[in-house]
Amino acid sequence: MIATQQLTLRIGARALITDLNWRVQPGECWSIIGRNGAGKSTLLRTLAGLREADAGKVLIKARELADWPLDELARQRAFLAQSRSDAFAYRAIETVLAARHPYHANRYWEGSDDYRIAHAALASMEVAELAERDVRTLSGGERQRVAIAAMLAQDTPLLLLDEPANALDLAHQVSVMRLLARLCRQHDKTAVMVGHDLNLAHSVSTHALLLMGDGRWLAGPVDEVMQADILSDYLDHPIEIVMHGKRRIFIPKEDIQNEPEY
Repeated sequence: MIATQQLTLRIGARALITDLNWRVQPGECWSIIGRNGAGKSTLLRTLAGLREADAGKVLIKARELADWPLDELARQRAFLAQSRSDAFAYRAIETVLAARHPYHANRYWEGSDDYRIAHAALASMEVAELAERDVRTLSGGERQRVAIAAMLAQDTPLLLLDEPANALDLAHQVSVMRLLARLCRQHDKTAVMVGHDLNLAHSVSTHALLLMGDGRWLAGPVDEVMQADILSDYLDHPIEIVMHGKRRIFIPKEDIQNEPEY
């Protein structure tokens, strides 16, 4: 579905990712994991075509990003930003309907199918009752769910999500992540998402991509990559794994040796 060839990303003189050769198949759900500043959001924006790579290629369906017309690309991949700024008084339903524009061709106004899809997306995020609300009046969690609803309404095979659980309460974190996993498992969608909650990532993802932030990376199935010693290295903090039934629970250890003195 999406692949990179010898992809290199830099910030100034610093190499974030070096020679990333990575392939994501339809139906897979990937979590990108790493410390702050490791290049997670930079990579996701590059995959979406919102930032040029410093070297190498990004391909969607074996076709380089630069070769996709923008309207066709918008029907292939949807991107959820980490944050957003609402400058105008759009209603929630209008925000979601905007995601239907790639399907309009020369038609300006939305049709009945667009409204049906938009309302269904809002309902899936449990914000149907907010359809007529000004997005500037919504709480952070409500606004996040409206943004995810817009992504779902765009109806693309590839979903790129930068911290989808951001600002969500516990119940909605779980429900949103389970919905994304179900879309991959049952509808052959492909999801690549950035997140910091190791337990959520492991519970819904089929694969993980770890970024060190100095060029190094590691990719593979979650049970192979999300090991205590590997995560401790990539996150620069000791991680312990506790088994609870069939579940792995990831717990940060107390690092007393490196605890700062005040």
